Amino acid sequence: MQQQAADLRAEGDELYGFLETLTAADWARNTPFKNWTVNDVVGHLHLGDWMVVMTMTDPERYLEIRDARAAARARGAGATDSMEGLGPDIQQGPALLAQWRDHYLKMCDAFAAADPKHRVKWSGPDMGVRMAATARQMETWAHGQEVYDLLRRPRDPSDRLKNIAVLGVKTFGWTFVNRGLTPPSDIPYVRLTAPSGDIWDWNDPDAVNRVEGSALDFCRVVTQGRNIADVDLTVAGEAATAWMDIAQCFAGPPNDPPEPGARAWT
Repeated sequence: MQQQAADLRAEGDELYGFLETLTAADWARNTPFKNWTVNDVVGHLHLGDWMVVMTMTDPERYLEIRDARAAARARGAGATDSMEGLGPDIQQGPALLAQWRDHYLKMCDAFAAADPKHRVKWSGPDMGVRMAATARQMETWAHGQEVYDLLRRPRDPSDRLKNIAVLGVKTFGWTFVNRGLTPPSDIPYVRLTAPSGDIWDWNDPDAVNRVEGSALDFCRVVTQGRNIADVDLTVAGEAATAWMDIAQCFAGPPNDPPEPGARAWT
């Protein structure tokens, strides 16, 4: 548990340092993710972190908020409006950055102190705290990439990506089930090269049904930050090809990856 909490904190530290370099005007600019502004992106991260702290410290209150929010959304409220009167008063710009950072650190401390066997309530099935910490790292990294893409800033990958790659591999079946499809019975072999040069692999070696290449590109695809056509991954076999076309390692309704070329820059 300590490693996942440390990786989560490091992910947040890196994104915080980057966001500190933004100008006041940058916060109102639209990112390539659903035209969300930087304010929208960081506000979304803050709200998710706030909900995680709530479910770990006051699960009964968390369930009340979750159910009230679901009812509001069923009435047609948007993602932000559905939290009106229930959650934090989300700020803008540098004030939002400070607000997000303060709660992010609280979340990291809660994960570091948690019993690894503990499970928390969430929007879907209960999650173990290790998976919850990994999911928050994935969200932080993936949504942070939207701001890097907006500003065309380079970003150095780290071996913290392994947590996100594990999540990507584990959600192979979920990707299909979430769309009402039957998962292929042949689970692809995944072999990735880490930023450090280490080799990470999962499932039985298979020359016919496989995904192979950089861990960075794999993580970009499973978080839907890049279209499979815009990365340098070797994808072979029907099951692997079908997966990479729609891969989704995050919860929620089915989402499609960006169109080819929409976020293709280096």
